[in-house]
Amino acid sequence: IWWLDPELTYGNVKPFVFTQGHSVCNRSFFPCFDTPAVKCTYSATVKAPAGIQVLMSATQSTYLEEEGVYQFYMEYPVPAYLVALVAGDLIHADIGPRSRVWAEPCLLPTAISKLSGMVERWLTAAESLYGPYIWGRYDIVFLPPSFPIVAMENPCLTFIISSILESDEFLIIDVIHEVAHSWFGNAVTNATWEEMWLSEGLATYAQRRITTETYGAAFTCLETAFRLDALHRQMKLLGEDNPVSKLQVKLEPGVNPSNLMNLFTYEKGYCFVYYLSQLCGDPRHFDSFLRAYIEKYKFTSVVAQDLLDSFLNFFPELKEQCVESKAGLEFERWLNATGPPLAEPDLSQGSIFKLWTTEPLDSVAAASSVDLTKWRTFQTVLFLDRLLDGSPLPHEVIKKLSECYSSQLDSMNAEIRIRWLQIVVRNDYYPDLYKVRRFLENQMSRMYTIPLYEDLCTGTLKSFALEIFYQTQNQLHPNLRKTIQQILSQGLNPLPAIDTTAVTTDTPAMVLEDKVSEATNGAISLRDVNVSA
Repeated sequence: IWWLDPELTYGNVKPFVFTQGHSVCNRSFFPCFDTPAVKCTYSATVKAPAGIQVLMSATQSTYLEEEGVYQFYMEYPVPAYLVALVAGDLIHADIGPRSRVWAEPCLLPTAISKLSGMVERWLTAAESLYGPYIWGRYDIVFLPPSFPIVAMENPCLTFIISSILESDEFLIIDVIHEVAHSWFGNAVTNATWEEMWLSEGLATYAQRRITTETYGAAFTCLETAFRLDALHRQMKLLGEDNPVSKLQVKLEPGVNPSNLMNLFTYEKGYCFVYYLSQLCGDPRHFDSFLRAYIEKYKFTSVVAQDLLDSFLNFFPELKEQCVESKAGLEFERWLNATGPPLAEPDLSQGSIFKLWTTEPLDSVAAASSVDLTKWRTFQTVLFLDRLLDGSPLPHEVIKKLSECYSSQLDSMNAEIRIRWLQIVVRNDYYPDLYKVRRFLENQMSRMYTIPLYEDLCTGTLKSFALEIFYQTQNQLHPNLRKTIQQILSQGLNPLPAIDTTAVTTDTPAMVLEDKVSEATNGAISLRDVNVSA
């Protein structure tokens, strides 16, 4: 349960509270069987002060104004992690016949302009592929920057971090991914966290089928290329024999299942589902199978064998061909082998990055003529990710990059700007360092602060990072503040003298710990694991 003082909201007027149950956190919210294998309906009574709007992931709700009491009821069985509550200074607007958006008053106009009419379009496309939407309403609530992940598929009420509103294409992908979870994850759920790919891999596949229907194959291929590029970057960091790269990960006693959430869960899972769809010869035949799969298992929890048995029974000709035992592509190997996916979609990618890394720099003139403002977001982030991979770059290259692109990037969304600023930091490019300070002074979101602090502390700029942190720590949620403290503590022994006069008396003294939590392990930057549950 995350309690926020007014200062940690956008409006700075009223306190805010939200819950985040995935994976096993709702046991601290209410007594429950906190496993995805158990589903039940639920009801809740919530009393709140006047002026505080309360919402829950429920199909029915009522409000008794004179008593300040909200009553909620979820009529369909759900696992414990999908019970969610949010309360604060929230107002709403209808954006479709079965959808409304909730946000703080200062954010609502932006949310309306980005999503009006869009959600119904996505729901309709999903229904044409996978059957009726069974949850009634599909509402969205935008949460303050303290929300620890990008989005959460709570039924009837998707939670999304407000920071994503400025990144149109990421907003589209994230909402559509949560829409897809209405079928894959919420209606049919993985029975064990060791097979989380059953929800995330199928939801990612369904998300891309929906985007193909609504935005075309080119858009989907570009987004897929961007994500698979990130998957291979993570593979290089972890090593191909790392057990977390399996689809069926062994969950050791005492390990939080959330620690197993990574790009393999999503993208390796997606590649396996995509491979199954290719065995059918036509993705529409696979859509028909998934509709039957949902109809058979909705409101229950399944294991991988349920999916695969249903697949082979639905396509008896494939069963006769023993596709599950095809050499090198055995289903069992897909599930239990470490390393990259056994097969991937054939996706073409741009080659502008090569223009900047040839020696000598014969192509500087050609690359400098590119106008990034005409590119889609996923093209730009893919380009910048490649530059990040190649950093540190020769000084003349980073200098020319700044001359050509820095001013263009200043006006772009945060997903783009953070990547450019990471390039600045990893190349110790001091002329643009003031932009890093300005960015961190205005960001309170984990996904936009942690990657920069990790890069600043890996190189020669730790004192610069400390200076920014002491100026901004009071505007950060305590959980984020602690994570950044742990990053800053690496290698600091003894600690330098710190001027704490700016810290208010009601703020606990900052303690820099010697240990670094698993969540801040620099080997897996949040930039590479931009998790949307």
